[in-house]
Amino acid sequence: MAPLSVSLRSLLKHLDCLQRANVVCSNVFQGLHHRSFRSRLWKRNVSSLSRGVNRLLSQQPRAKNYAASVCSMSTGGQDMTERLWSVYNETKRQTEVISTNSVNPDTIFANNEMSLRDIEIYGFDYDYTLAFYSSHLHTLIFNIARDILIAKHRYPEGLRKYEYIPNFAVRGLHYDVQKALLMKIDAFHYIQLGTVYRGLHPVPDEEVIAMYEGCHVPLENMSDFYGKSSHGHTMKQFMDIFSLPEMTLLSCVNDFFMRHNIDYEPVHLYKDVKEAIRDVHVKGIMYRAVEADIEKYICYGEQSHAVLKKLSEHGKKMFLITNSPFDFVDRGMNYIVGKDWRDLFDVVIVQADKPSFFNDRRKPFRRVTDKGALLWDRIHRLEKGQIYKQGNLYEFLRLTGWIGSKVLYFGDHIYSDLADLTLKHGWRTGAIIPELRKEIKIMNTEQYVHMMTWLQALTGLIEQMQVHRDPASQAVVDEWIRERDAMRPQTKDIFNAQFGSLFRTYHNPTYFSRRLSRFADIYMASISCLLNYDFQHTFFPRRTPLQHESPFWPEYSPASLSMSSATPQGQSRV
Repeated sequence: MAPLSVSLRSLLKHLDCLQRANVVCSNVFQGLHHRSFRSRLWKRNVSSLSRGVNRLLSQQPRAKNYAASVCSMSTGGQDMTERLWSVYNETKRQTEVISTNSVNPDTIFANNEMSLRDIEIYGFDYDYTLAFYSSHLHTLIFNIARDILIAKHRYPEGLRKYEYIPNFAVRGLHYDVQKALLMKIDAFHYIQLGTVYRGLHPVPDEEVIAMYEGCHVPLENMSDFYGKSSHGHTMKQFMDIFSLPEMTLLSCVNDFFMRHNIDYEPVHLYKDVKEAIRDVHVKGIMYRAVEADIEKYICYGEQSHAVLKKLSEHGKKMFLITNSPFDFVDRGMNYIVGKDWRDLFDVVIVQADKPSFFNDRRKPFRRVTDKGALLWDRIHRLEKGQIYKQGNLYEFLRLTGWIGSKVLYFGDHIYSDLADLTLKHGWRTGAIIPELRKEIKIMNTEQYVHMMTWLQALTGLIEQMQVHRDPASQAVVDEWIRERDAMRPQTKDIFNAQFGSLFRTYHNPTYFSRRLSRFADIYMASISCLLNYDFQHTFFPRRTPLQHESPFWPEYSPASLSMSSATPQGQSRV
């Protein structure tokens, strides 16, 4: 008989969740770093697993070697079937009793080791970094862009029946411009079947596989470095939060044309929707609407104010670089911080035209008056309390004398805000991912933890028991595979019925996650998470074992730490 202990030990290695039973859900997330260890809890779980393994070992003779045992197990189908189901039932029982701890949504998660003691200058984007918007803003953008399509581009009047659909799309999706398909792609350029939509309806898996001759999207078809679709690139990636209304509008217009059997060119549709969305921003329509009813659209930023105040009190320099115009930023910051908001910042730059701001050396700074007038004089220094427009990063560093490695910049757009800064200029970067709060809340549910623990355990069983090739054993393994296939869509739908998690395509990271881990040293749900840390704190990424490494490292599991509050134990807020 094959020593089932080998299977269970391999199962433990495969899971990683049984080593860190409290996390199982995702290696994208980390648990709190600052809690007291609960090692006794972990030891209890390991002991429980060990007892289960020992019981199984006592039920069978020990084989001299694995190869011989595989041969011997190919006979005696009924006996082997009973043993397979015995392992199945025992494994399932063990996963049901594993204790878990919640992940704190106020945690700052690290992709790369970084110490706040090295940071002297803090920089911020404005939209979805300092200012957070209500869901009303997405409805506003959708409605205005829809009406522009009808009025300016002569699209059918029937489109007015379509309203914005909250929670239809998620950030990070790709859109095939030529095929008019919205989809989620993983870190290895594979399409996640079940997440391909034409209009508002899913495309059958068989049709997707036929169109793409499989599920892989070649590199030359993917979007360029900034996620844009250009010559030769048929895929556009939607990376910022403002893109949610755009994805929904594209889907609605496609749906209308298909419902009415209207022949159309998908490339023209994409460009028209893109232009309509751009008009909402560039022509100031959105800005004026938000300024007219700021309480409706901007969530009061008491915590943003607290972060800025804390940084100022500890002598940190601060700057703001945003693509938004001054009047819009001024109204929002007056609401969030107060009329003296400019006193907190050493430099304020509006309409910066990121990401060009980080690469184009040609654009000089221009000073903007309080009334919005542009001055023509040469800028020899960037003065506190003044407002500047355009410019470029090279001139910014020359005029301030700041060193990139001492700067930490926060933004919500992985490409436009963070990519160039970390790759070309050596800045430290922090990504603001508001979706984290919702996803962590789901991850912390008992339903999700049990589902993911068992899914991983079942996957491990399939991996190890597939070596038994007799028909009876294969029938059992096939049944397990069907159970796994039925469970996997549930792990998607629990986050979003159409596209699933922002961070996962089943077991693989998403394309978005891959970019996030490359361009952001740290990431968090909002800058308010900074309130939970002092300025001596070092962020450590969790060492997740590589596939060829043992998972049993002698180190703590961050998620197995107590979550009683957001304040580090034994440490007061600074």
